[in-house]
Amino acid sequence: MDSSVRAGVVSVVLVNYKGTDDTIEAIRQLRATDWPSELLEIVVVENASGDDSAERIAAADAGVVLVESGDNLGFAGGCNLGVARSTGEYLAFLNNDAKPDPAWIRAAVARFTSSPRVGAIASRVLDWEGENVDYIGSAMTWFGMGYKPLTAQKVPKESDRPTDVLFGTGSAMFVRRTAYEQLDGFDERFFMFFEDVDFGWRLNLLGWRFVYEPASLAFHKHHASMNKLGAYKETYLLERNALFTLYKNLGDDALHDALPATLSLSVRRSVAKGGLDSTAFDIRKGDDDSRSEVSVSKQTVAGLFAIDQFVENLDALVAAREHVQSTRVVSDDRLWSLFGETDAPSFQNEHYLEGYDKVVAAFPVLDVPVLTRVLIITGDPVGEKMAGPAIRAWHMAETLAESHDVTLVSLAGVGNVSGPFDIQHVAPGNNRAMKALEQWADVIVFQGLAMALFDAIRSSKKIIVADVYDPMHLEQLEQARQQPRAQWDRQVVDATDVLNDQLARADFLLCASERQRHFYLGQLAALGRVNPANYSADSDLRDLIDTVPFGLSSTPPEHVRKVLKGVVPGIRATDKVVLWSGGLYNWFDPTTLVRAIAQLTGRKKSVRLFFQGTKHPHPGVPEMAIVTETRTLAAELGVLDRSVFFNDSWVDYADRQNYLTEADAGVSTHHTHVETTFSFRTRILDYLWAGLPIVLTEGDHFAELVEKEGLGIVVPSGDVGALADALEKVLFDEEFRDAAKANVARVRESYRWESVLGPLVRFMDDPQHAADLLASGSVKAAPPRSGRPRRVKKHGFVHDVGLVVHYMRTGGPTVLLRKVRSRLGRR
Repeated sequence: MDSSVRAGVVSVVLVNYKGTDDTIEAIRQLRATDWPSELLEIVVVENASGDDSAERIAAADAGVVLVESGDNLGFAGGCNLGVARSTGEYLAFLNNDAKPDPAWIRAAVARFTSSPRVGAIASRVLDWEGENVDYIGSAMTWFGMGYKPLTAQKVPKESDRPTDVLFGTGSAMFVRRTAYEQLDGFDERFFMFFEDVDFGWRLNLLGWRFVYEPASLAFHKHHASMNKLGAYKETYLLERNALFTLYKNLGDDALHDALPATLSLSVRRSVAKGGLDSTAFDIRKGDDDSRSEVSVSKQTVAGLFAIDQFVENLDALVAAREHVQSTRVVSDDRLWSLFGETDAPSFQNEHYLEGYDKVVAAFPVLDVPVLTRVLIITGDPVGEKMAGPAIRAWHMAETLAESHDVTLVSLAGVGNVSGPFDIQHVAPGNNRAMKALEQWADVIVFQGLAMALFDAIRSSKKIIVADVYDPMHLEQLEQARQQPRAQWDRQVVDATDVLNDQLARADFLLCASERQRHFYLGQLAALGRVNPANYSADSDLRDLIDTVPFGLSSTPPEHVRKVLKGVVPGIRATDKVVLWSGGLYNWFDPTTLVRAIAQLTGRKKSVRLFFQGTKHPHPGVPEMAIVTETRTLAAELGVLDRSVFFNDSWVDYADRQNYLTEADAGVSTHHTHVETTFSFRTRILDYLWAGLPIVLTEGDHFAELVEKEGLGIVVPSGDVGALADALEKVLFDEEFRDAAKANVARVRESYRWESVLGPLVRFMDDPQHAADLLASGSVKAAPPRSGRPRRVKKHGFVHDVGLVVHYMRTGGPTVLLRKVRSRLGRR
């Protein structure tokens, strides 16, 4: 984070233009919100009102940051100027004629902390009395005009659920500063109207999420300020800015269809608004009027001027479009669901509506994209606290949702989280629910026991991707070691059978490292799947099994609040903290680590070890014996709660960045056995993410990486002295620390989620059954679903009913009757 940006601070930007009374009231309401005053910055842009506004605002609240623009910059320019003078990590935009609910800020910040991919928050906005809707979601016509469904309607009950949206309303919204800066703020060409639509669309195209958060509530007055300047000027801005928005942000294929249709419709709308007869100049009419002038409404000219200004600005718009399209990471087809009801004419006039029907019949602007439907199943809870399996499934869902229709299913429960995909909980045994999801899906990606638990998955003929990153049969060799021999044997055999079933059926397999891939290739060969059919299709067999490690976020961790140093009793602000990230399991060796810390603190009093999690978030994972054993040893050595500390719970996924950024080194120690050899310790990725030098035991994938790339120190298993010396070096040898941290910064780039998920993304671009399964006849090739050329047009009873509701809501029975007559005429 830039040193000038203050972590945790929310900067609220208000733009004032001849509305000082409202602005002063909005400031007063902001001061009354349930948000710490030291974390609130209010920036008021006095946008050349030409009166005493600046003096009055300064006198009303001396604590605001007052910025005078000199010229009227419009809403977009005013907001950008305010942001330039702000210092907050989070930016909020509030119309000066709006008032925030006391929880407006707190609820938005809470949603930001739920995921680093959340780039903006759309507040729920009601009218001043809180009775009717101003904003509870967004939609956009196919011709580029954003609108707010249900505006002026009574508040529906379903408005209290967070959901991803295309854009928020500029009257009350929040943006993460890093996202705002990546977008270069609002496009000042817009001046006003649709700058928030353009901003939200661009934000979504970059892979950020724009989340509607109903608990972040505001109220808006609705001044009819444009009417004072002339409705035709509003028409001009709306028409022009819709063209700007569409041209910049729509992909090449979609723009090819939409732009000529949009221009045609804009002309038709202009003619209809002016009540003109466009056949008046037809020579067959025999008009003998020799006058060279025709009286034309300003509403008509507004539309024509808007098109001309689109042409005038084309050179700059071409450059803006090239930038947007070259940096986008999300497809038009995937964003389509955020557009809402695109079939919204926006103007009610019989002549116009007849033309509208002709345009949408001639151009494929209402076709709905057909996306590959991907079902992802994890056995772990999905929520605020997530362990490795859920984290992996979440990032798969998040990445695949950029181009596909994704549903993430947890078999253990879903907490208060939202994503750019559907999230469901299906309990083991609920075969009916899983069967419905299996029928919906085109591709099923699962980890763990899903195939063993559900007949619908086991017997599915859909494309199956098995994520076998966890060699569970090797894990059971250690996890069940303390059980009676018969039980130990049973658990290892059961795990082996479960994996063999997955390896025998999957069309594509994922593992976490090349070590694992070589191991699984041997198991696949034993099952007969290393065969001529698969070998002929791909002699390296990466079409059958490929490496997809765990990844890390491209957004660096930020220190938002103190959690260890100066907070945990016994850990001082100046201490050196060694962090054990993740849980404690029997196959690890924390006792050697505790002994090494006890030895090291004999000569370095400032060293502290913190075990970040002991209680797994999955209720079915019991606390293992090693936890009690480690605590007991620490107490016996006299270092418990003095040099060695345990978190009795589990750190929230979004909160772990605070622990990592306060740590000075990361550590992982384990015993030497076959489970270690093929393991992939995901906690090491957290250390890479946070730029920490690493100390770990030899024998696994990451030990090899650390030693090869100089990321820290690798020590022999069980060697207390070597471990103590290694910890001392990475904590106190500044030259060594700097070199290790530089190497970590270099290596971690190859572990970004967007990089490591490459094989899965490529498979999903054209998912196919495995060659040998097709050859055997156990599955049949399915026709591909995704891609713009394979789009289906909306039609039929359900679509027609939806249009009836839409036209009744937007135009009433008169417009509905005209629409029905028009459609019957075409048929």
